[in-house]
Amino acid sequence: MEQKVSPRVQVSILFGVGLYILTLVLSAVVVPQLRLLHAFQALIYVAVLELTRRNSAWGFGVGVIIPALWNGFNLLVTHLFQAGAVEFWSLLATGQVSRPDTLMVLVGGLAHVLLIIACMTGFLQLHPSMTDLRRFFAGGLLAFFYLILIVATTAPH
Repeated sequence: MEQKVSPRVQVSILFGVGLYILTLVLSAVVVPQLRLLHAFQALIYVAVLELTRRNSAWGFGVGVIIPALWNGFNLLVTHLFQAGAVEFWSLLATGQVSRPDTLMVLVGGLAHVLLIIACMTGFLQLHPSMTDLRRFFAGGLLAFFYLILIVATTAPH
């Protein structure tokens, strides 16, 4: 009998992907130089949505590993999460945002947290085998190489 991911997890994945793609679109509107990069980056999340809908270990791996790496990078290296939090508090205090693209990094990070939790939960609901575990990590690794490639070729310098 084939294992299924709960509808609540599927909706959470859809919401996390949708919110993250929305942040990519809004960021690309504010910073037009990022449009091409964000278009290619959005393809990762479309793949997560389609693959997890099919209960694919590859998709769950991408949905955990890429968001975790992205969040770690923005939290520990660029510190854009912290800057986004400052923008959020400024919005609450003054009703204005000076860097909406930075605020989008914070919103995207929150979407990623939801996506990480949902994809990990969904993967575990499938009672994965060792082969599934290998596919989980292989999916994340392949998506990571894709991300490096698109950043190297499409990011503004």
